[in-house]
Amino acid sequence: MKILVTGGAGFIGSALIRQLRAGQRAEIVNVDALTYAGNPESLPGLADDPGYRFERVDIRDREALERVFRDHRPDAVMHLAAESHVDRSILGPGVFVDTNVVGTQVLLDVARDFWEGLDDRPDASGLSPRGRFRFHHISTDEVFGDLPADAPAFHETTPYAPSSPYAASKAASDHLVRAWHRTYGLPVVITNCSNNYGPYQFPEKLIPLMILNALAGKPLPVYGDGQQVRDWLYVADHARALVRVLEAGEPGAVYNIGGHNERSNLAVVRSLCRLLDELAPESPGYPHAGLITFVEDRPGHDQRYAIDAGRIERELGWAPAETLDSGLEKTVRWYLDNGEWCRRVQDGAYRRERLGAPASALPGQQPRTPLAE
Repeated sequence: MKILVTGGAGFIGSALIRQLRAGQRAEIVNVDALTYAGNPESLPGLADDPGYRFERVDIRDREALERVFRDHRPDAVMHLAAESHVDRSILGPGVFVDTNVVGTQVLLDVARDFWEGLDDRPDASGLSPRGRFRFHHISTDEVFGDLPADAPAFHETTPYAPSSPYAASKAASDHLVRAWHRTYGLPVVITNCSNNYGPYQFPEKLIPLMILNALAGKPLPVYGDGQQVRDWLYVADHARALVRVLEAGEPGAVYNIGGHNERSNLAVVRSLCRLLDELAPESPGYPHAGLITFVEDRPGHDQRYAIDAGRIERELGWAPAETLDSGLEKTVRWYLDNGEWCRRVQDGAYRRERLGAPASALPGQQPRTPLAE
């Protein structure tokens, strides 16, 4: 099986590719534009792997995508390429609409043309190349919006109510995928996941940001009172779920993927501080909890997300292997052991700020100009 993965040099995409190639379960074509958060160093050892190919292509470039499909002839597409940071979307929403909405539409068009040209005659397995083809769109729980504290978790039929420009762009891309299935018959599956964390995550996200700031003795900026609740999903668990959905998911279906780990942002930061006190007592920030700094909340900040992952567990037999405590320990140990990766992945445009905060969030901080990626 040959899988075209978009955004495969990003955090979740690279975890997916590492898992697929570790078991040699599929040949991989990695399509990535290598914007600021895409890093080939998240795919160690694959440069010389005969089952792996890299194409530096922007999903908005129809001509380049057509060539990729023509040259590689994938059996499936797993679409993860996206601008994915809420704070950046608040500062500069245009690139999120352009990549996440327009880019998804271009990819859907190219995939549909390719799928319609596949042989429809069954082979010895009883399926044709056209019948086997799948388009798997990977999305987020943020499309569902804010969840009251006493409300049941998001399920697959929860109405969409996105709060941020990022969430709205992902909601729009989800609807496009559904429309290509309903209108054109393209065999799609959609997954919506909760907050991912783990090794190789770009350090603008909460957990790596806190780890690296703490190790440097810098403030740990927590929005508002820090009581915003998220369901935390270890990235390797997510990668296993994505593979399972591709293998056995029903065309047209949606599957929610969550970690069964609801915890407030402040509680996560305090857990990280305790782990760092234990594992890095020599760091300048010890004891690390003293670095916690409450800053002005970002606009439109959702208070709670929670995922009901019952469908994927019942129908496809997937469940997370990591608790939040076990996953956080693995994550902290990875960042402690991979300081050189962290130094190389950060360019001069990002210096571990909370990018979506108002100008008054940190002392002396001025409004930032959105990056031009």
